[in-house]
Amino acid sequence: MKQPIDLATWPRREHYEFFSKFDEPFFGLVADVDCTPAQAEAKRLGMSFFLYYLYHAVEAANAVPEFRHRIEPSQVVAYDRVHASATIGRPDHTFGFSFIEQQPALADFVAGAQLEIAAVQAIGGLNLTERTGRPDVLHCSAIPWVRFTGLTHARSFGGLDSCPKLSFGQVYAAGATRRMAVAVNVHHALADGYHVGQFLDAFQQRLSGGGGG
Repeated sequence: MKQPIDLATWPRREHYEFFSKFDEPFFGLVADVDCTPAQAEAKRLGMSFFLYYLYHAVEAANAVPEFRHRIEPSQVVAYDRVHASATIGRPDHTFGFSFIEQQPALADFVAGAQLEIAAVQAIGGLNLTERTGRPDVLHCSAIPWVRFTGLTHARSFGGLDSCPKLSFGQVYAAGATRRMAVAVNVHHALADGYHVGQFLDAFQQRLSGGGGG
């Protein structure tokens, strides 16, 4: 479900009008998170760490209203809930897009994600469909073989694209902890650095055991 935002009373109206005219309205940053407890918990549960942190990332994004706002033709809308459109790798080193519906419970999310991953890996091509290209998603990708400190995205400026983009890097040791870089790119007409900070704080809290599932 989604609700239109009344631009006349929206505090971000001038920000929206200003940044939505930019050729490149997205901005991004990269920050490290401590994933020591999260890796241990995923191992204890016997599940993929990727799916474990992806669930918590989507939950953290849903807790920040600005991460659920989208620019659609002639209006800005607020979705009640957003989901994951993650790139899924294949043995031949290509990837396909997916749609992974967010679920209240971690186990249900993982079960649905496993089915979607198997389906994407069983076909070729990008799997770019109306389902995987829907607007109420976060564009997510994992780059587990690279410890990156910066990241850019390929983007087409010809269409409406206001979905936040989350990329997760290689887990590495830092003293007694395990850390992972997270790149967050958002449309500046809809969100600022403050909101990215809110997301990262919520994500870190969940990775540290402060979230549900």
